[in-house]
Amino acid sequence: MDRPGAVAELRSAVAAFAKEYLATADRWCVALSGGPDSLALAAVAAGLLPTTALIVDHGLQAGSAAVAATAQRQAKELGCAAAHVLCVQVSDSRVAGGPESAARSARYRALEAARRDRPVLLAHTLDDQAETVLLGLGRGSGARSIAGMRRYDPPWCRPLLGVRRRVTHAACAELGLTAWQDPHNTDRRFTRTRLRHEVLPLLEEVLGGGVAEALARTATALREDIELVDALIAQAMTTSGTAEGLDAQALAALPDPVRRGVIRSWLLAGGAIGLSDKQIRGVDRLVTAWRGQGGVAVGSGLRNQRLVAGRSGGLLALRREPIGNRT
Repeated sequence: MDRPGAVAELRSAVAAFAKEYLATADRWCVALSGGPDSLALAAVAAGLLPTTALIVDHGLQAGSAAVAATAQRQAKELGCAAAHVLCVQVSDSRVAGGPESAARSARYRALEAARRDRPVLLAHTLDDQAETVLLGLGRGSGARSIAGMRRYDPPWCRPLLGVRRRVTHAACAELGLTAWQDPHNTDRRFTRTRLRHEVLPLLEEVLGGGVAEALARTATALREDIELVDALIAQAMTTSGTAEGLDAQALAALPDPVRRGVIRSWLLAGGAIGLSDKQIRGVDRLVTAWRGQGGVAVGSGLRNQRLVAGRSGGLLALRREPIGNRT
């Protein structure tokens, strides 16, 4: 049997996703950058449900307003019911995570504010998932960091997470669409770009192909395990958390992965960002190997402050400390 065309393959993937996760939805949004992945997704989505295209202009590149205007015009030509350009201001990129993280945070805030309680389709592909797993491996932050992106993480929907990037490019060709080519996608200063153009092709060559699919399968398997542990963590939070912090005695009675998960959730809720496995285990030792040691510093996302998790008696608590101006 002949392989279906690229547009038909994408339509099938989005329709299957909608049937599984969005059976009651009567309209949705698509995050549209103007690139081939999101442009192909918008074309397919507009043929299935009334679609609002949300185009975020970060203002970080010369000509970004023109790129956003072109994407808006293309969305309307593809049949989207509406298309809105969302202009955002990216915060200081010197905070933890760098410019990519700052832009991502600004983008998601803008999409959340504009979606009007509708689900938002994101155009992440299997290739994006594979790159995310490799980035997680490099951070060494445990299973969670290599579990990749969730397929459905309301309101965020990733119906193309099992589709290769080449299919979205082929779909644009089938539809006669000229997609924007983000210059950052070829800029070797960005780690993800080097993974895409150097590391993954080398792994494919050395291991004989199928690496991207294998990484995506690994992410799916780990995600399923993590979701079970997350349910246990949520339950444990109710018994170990207090208004002042975490009860060390209650934490000590928990299985190791659940206890560290509670600590991670507590730190994130307190404003921590960019957590590493080393930091989480350092806080964990305040429970399991308490000898009166000092606190553990973690990033807070603020230029002049850091968070410190410390123990006083039987309670773990968070405090903020000044760290001085960064140069």
